[in-house]
Amino acid sequence: MAQNDTAQSKQQKVWEALDRFRIEIPSWGFANTGTRFGKFIQSGAATSIEEKFADAGEVNRLTGASPTVALHVLWDVPHGTADVDKIRALEKQHGVKAGSINPNLFQSQEYKYGSMANPNSEIRKMALGHLLESVEIGRALETRDISIWVSDGSNYPGTQSISRRIGWMEEVLSAMHAATAENQRLLVEYKPFEPAFYHTDIADWGMALHLAQKAGPRAKVLVDTGHHYQGTNIEQIVAWLLHLNALGGFHFNDRKYADDDLTIGSIDPYQVFRIFHEILSAPTSAAEGIAYMIDQSHNLKGKMEAMVQSVVTAQELYARAAIVDREELTKLQDECRLVEAEELFRDSFWTDVRPMVRAWREARGLPGDPLAALRQGGYVDRIEKERERENRGSVSSYA
Repeated sequence: MAQNDTAQSKQQKVWEALDRFRIEIPSWGFANTGTRFGKFIQSGAATSIEEKFADAGEVNRLTGASPTVALHVLWDVPHGTADVDKIRALEKQHGVKAGSINPNLFQSQEYKYGSMANPNSEIRKMALGHLLESVEIGRALETRDISIWVSDGSNYPGTQSISRRIGWMEEVLSAMHAATAENQRLLVEYKPFEPAFYHTDIADWGMALHLAQKAGPRAKVLVDTGHHYQGTNIEQIVAWLLHLNALGGFHFNDRKYADDDLTIGSIDPYQVFRIFHEILSAPTSAAEGIAYMIDQSHNLKGKMEAMVQSVVTAQELYARAAIVDREELTKLQDECRLVEAEELFRDSFWTDVRPMVRAWREARGLPGDPLAALRQGGYVDRIEKERERENRGSVSSYA
């Protein structure tokens, strides 16, 4: 009887967790991408904003967990607020809404020596103009978050003033924050290296936190799980940001070496579980409003398959973290019963939650196995036939 009660309790926790879990999918995850050496073409890749929304809508229909799609300003909203009506129509057509707005401060030739931190004041002004446009797009689409990542940095000692560049970034972000509405947020992302190799202007969470705090109260830190040195304890960073009420969101992906942009949990699912555990252990006030977003480059896996696989994996890992008996774990931690505490923790991670997740899906009118439903539904075959000619001749833009 006790075992049955425990099983029912776990299922209830899983269902409650999945009811509230949402993870945003990126428009660029459906487009042709590649490495620094070249772009790899897939016949079913999306070649327009219309196709990206169609793909995003299908992923949400299958998983029930991804009602928003992140947009990249340069790639998806090239005409600024003039594109809003078209995006509104696509939202209605495909049942997903625009999500985070992502400025592009790394692709224009003017940004060769930086954007927000460029020594040239005119280029810094250009970067600010683009950021302000991104705020306006977000306001027009009624989205909350503007996610900011910059590739600014330098490759050689002595070639740039690290300290002056800090001040320039503070000025630009403060001006951007001043333009935001009360319901908007700035999410400041960091990355230790690439494409800059000597110094990157926003290289870790401390730098991102300082810039967010300097910008204003509606700015928080964005954690990309691929943007860390080998061996970094990301869940410790998450715990600190939660403690400081400064965690705005995540870009989830996985990696073996650096920013590999692999599908969630494909290399280290235990890490994602540990991150979710820290979030679910935090006070509600600190964890409220955290944006879960996917940021991946599916170069070899099929675009649709990889996206569905990532969403499903994220749901399962979140469900595993939800069934940790935190009250008992706290007791074991306080009594320093190390092995018992670790085994309780590991037991949740190794629990096969898939039957409970399948039952939740079926109870919500969703396919029990979204990936199988995608394969059997004919969507991928159809878009590959419809888009093959366009993709075969695609040699231009990154996304």
